[in-house]
Amino acid sequence: MGMFGASGLLLGAVSCTFFLAANSLYSSSDDVIELTPTNFNKEVIQSDSLWLIEFYAPWCGHCQRLTPEWKKAATALKGVVKVGAVDADKHQSLGGQYGVRGFPTIKIFGSNKNKAEDYQGGRTSEAIVDAALSTLRSLVKDRLSGRSGGYSSGKQSSRESGGGDKKDVIELTDDSFDKNVVNSDDVWLVEFYAPWCGHCKNLEPEWAAAATEVKEQTKGKVKLAAVDATVNQMLASRYGIRGFPTIKIFQKGEDPVDYDGGRTRSDIVARALDLFSESAPQPELLEIIDENIVKSTCDAHQLCVIAVLPHILDTGAAGRNSYLEVMLKMADKYKKKMWGWLWTEAGAQSELENALGIGGFGYPAMAAVNARKMKFALLKGSFSEQGINEFLRELSFGRGSTAPVGGGGFPKINTVEPWDGKDGELPVEDDIDLSDVDLEDWDKDEL
Repeated sequence: MGMFGASGLLLGAVSCTFFLAANSLYSSSDDVIELTPTNFNKEVIQSDSLWLIEFYAPWCGHCQRLTPEWKKAATALKGVVKVGAVDADKHQSLGGQYGVRGFPTIKIFGSNKNKAEDYQGGRTSEAIVDAALSTLRSLVKDRLSGRSGGYSSGKQSSRESGGGDKKDVIELTDDSFDKNVVNSDDVWLVEFYAPWCGHCKNLEPEWAAAATEVKEQTKGKVKLAAVDATVNQMLASRYGIRGFPTIKIFQKGEDPVDYDGGRTRSDIVARALDLFSESAPQPELLEIIDENIVKSTCDAHQLCVIAVLPHILDTGAAGRNSYLEVMLKMADKYKKKMWGWLWTEAGAQSELENALGIGGFGYPAMAAVNARKMKFALLKGSFSEQGINEFLRELSFGRGSTAPVGGGGFPKINTVEPWDGKDGELPVEDDIDLSDVDLEDWDKDEL
């Protein structure tokens, strides 16, 4: 995958990168079972046991904090539920197979090992143990009643005791539909169902679980809703609903389209997150005015793209804005990548320029930095839509030549005044000390 491949799923703090890179968070003396592509099939897929598995990266701070709790839970559950861990930074293929996008991701492998569920509970050993036992209980009850599909994450019980888990599915009617959906800036996935339909009943827990996850992941910008098409016949006929369940996607200013993806929670969530990133606002393009901006942008994104623009006296405001315009266009084009975007003026951050091999000539210049690996790639082509597009396209495929950042870490970042948006002014020579000058003589010498 190259340096910018799938490994940059979520960046940890730069300082963690080096001394943790080689260390696994678990050892053979723990009750946590280390899983790899070699033993995963035999240990997990072919086993009758219930498994809780953490997909982690050794450099990730949240994973490091989870480690003692995960070990404690594994010891408590020993002989009852199996607790495993996958270094998904090392074994990307295994993480990729289960759609791991961030760390740590915890999955529950119940009776149907081909259909892992995401664990959504707390990160304490108590919460982990509770979820494991509740899942175990529903798995055993399923076996008792002859069902083997085992709906895993203990949500069974909450549904049976009054259905508290549908709280994030928005029920819509003929009366409420237009004001909620049609005029909304948000993206809506709407399920049209009939109470008597078996497929709808099967979809219901998946739809409910997806609604909760999508709400959290998109901060409510993508909504999952349901319409009882037997009651709300105006809507059913308006959208030509002929079978159940039918799921339609509504986005502002566009005709609704049919959702034709899979019916599991993870399929629905994946599609919703795709829709979210397509409708996401353009990324921010920030000027580097202090260390905090560089740190927070580069640590939080897989890549940060840094441009060094010519001095304002060389381009004026109009020239600078046209460079920024090109960058914003590219940021928008690649917004699904969720990269960070920064710029600075030539000479303002000379240590940074030197570390990125730009240093003192050839402006405008651009580098893309992977803060976790402390590597960067340099734009070799022209600073134009076409040149930058080719550069970023190569990076998105994990290609392009890279070099380590000079000094192996972020250099000193100077705190500077932000650009005021105006043309530059030549520096004024004001270092004459007037206190010693006799102003009357000054007048007489004038021509």
